[in-house]
Amino acid sequence: MVFIISPKTMTTTINLPLYLKPSPNSHFLRPNSPPISLRRPSISVRSQALGEPPDSAAVYQGVYGPWKVDSADVQEVVLYRSGLVTAATSFVIASSTAFMYNTDSEVIDLIRRNLDLFYGVGACGLGVSLFLIHIYVTEIKRTLQGLWLIGGLGSLAAYSALAQPAGKSLVEYVVLNPAAVWLVGPLFAALTGLVFKEGLCYGKLEAGILTFIIPSVLLGHLSGLMDEGTKLSLLGVWMALFVVFAGRKFTQPIKDDIGDKSVFIFKALPEKEKAALIEKLEQQNYPQNRN
Repeated sequence: MVFIISPKTMTTTINLPLYLKPSPNSHFLRPNSPPISLRRPSISVRSQALGEPPDSAAVYQGVYGPWKVDSADVQEVVLYRSGLVTAATSFVIASSTAFMYNTDSEVIDLIRRNLDLFYGVGACGLGVSLFLIHIYVTEIKRTLQGLWLIGGLGSLAAYSALAQPAGKSLVEYVVLNPAAVWLVGPLFAALTGLVFKEGLCYGKLEAGILTFIIPSVLLGHLSGLMDEGTKLSLLGVWMALFVVFAGRKFTQPIKDDIGDKSVFIFKALPEKEKAALIEKLEQQNYPQNRN
């Protein structure tokens, strides 16, 4: 990828490799060398609901230089949003049985027999989104991914060591044994972190409400301080807002879920090239600041 920084007094072309780790002898410090093409083969993704198409000519100004949305970015964002839709759909289908406990229906019976399948599919969808999510602070992203992993392993342990011997599905066992929330809870803590990030970055009301609803339901069930009617009411709100949250992701421009791409490119550079770029930007900004 080529960054072009054009102050009033000078023009400099900096070649920033995006997908390959630059070597100490990279072209980054050679302003006169030709740009390097590092395109990856990709599938064209086009949809009016997905923001800019892969060949968008729009150029965005980042902290470390201009950047564009390419086809690889589009595919990544589509997968991120699809993971959220998968998680929301699985959760809503499985949770719907809580409101139809006395309903005799083949469809509901089918869902009840496959609660763990829906749980697993939803957890995998969330995992995909957490793997692809763009967060500037790497430690926060790793924390969310770590919570998801702990929750996934805890779910497997609870299923094999507790639910199966009791002849129950994992979901049924957690409902009947609140202490099992300790094992599956980290998975939902990761989901809470994701919706909090979305609410904080984009000011989405449904994400902000979910940040409080999700832990409230789990902690209320774990502590036993919340009656069944309250839990069902909050669960219904959770289901509705989760659908709205996942659906509205596809109304955002692709660039929103990418963030400032120049930051991620900068963080992937070796330390020497980071220092060189910062020094060059400071030199270019100095004349402007004096004026």
